[in-house]
Amino acid sequence: MKESTAMLQQIRIDVRLPEGHWAGDVTRAHPSATLRIEQHMPLSRGRGTARCWCDESLENNLVSHEGIDEYNGIEDGHFSVNISAGGGGFVRPLVDIGIVPRTPFEVRDGWVEWTIEGRRDEVRELIHRFRTDQLPHRLLSTRNSRSRLLTTRQREVFEVATREGFWDVPRRINLSELAKVLGVAKSTLSTQLHRIESAVFHAFTDEIRRQSP
Repeated sequence: MKESTAMLQQIRIDVRLPEGHWAGDVTRAHPSATLRIEQHMPLSRGRGTARCWCDESLENNLVSHEGIDEYNGIEDGHFSVNISAGGGGFVRPLVDIGIVPRTPFEVRDGWVEWTIEGRRDEVRELIHRFRTDQLPHRLLSTRNSRSRLLTTRQREVFEVATREGFWDVPRRINLSELAKVLGVAKSTLSTQLHRIESAVFHAFTDEIRRQSP
């Protein structure tokens, strides 16, 4: 296996969210607040959803922000939002390179702290894009780590999906049925399967090219 596949780089980085980004704007309006993004799901056409927690009430700012299509208060500081196409979501360098920060992550006074893991070339390109897009950032830490192709949980999902015939042609089980077998939400499983497929695809890209002249 190539080193770029086996060797990953993990960084912790602070990034100043741009004006117009919903999380950046509402925390700049409440500079003492800690906003924790517990789950973030990008959707089509630049939209997304997020489940969050905050130690201060941000409701007025969230309801009035142009980047928020819908605000749903839950309780005990928890809430969820539907993010519009112009609401920010993940900043453009992350979207273009295809790296998703780990959740949960926190936003304070317009600054977000992300833990990001990817191939060395991806991480280098990401930091370069932060510079060229003039996004203020502070690199907090970086380390290299050898990683399995799949995480333990991804391996479990892979085994069940394979056993149940999700990747058979024709499929013997659809996404909804597989989600029930695994006891997870359909949206969660869809994300897990996309990450598994991406990891496998990138790991065997060169092999595919060699065997498919």
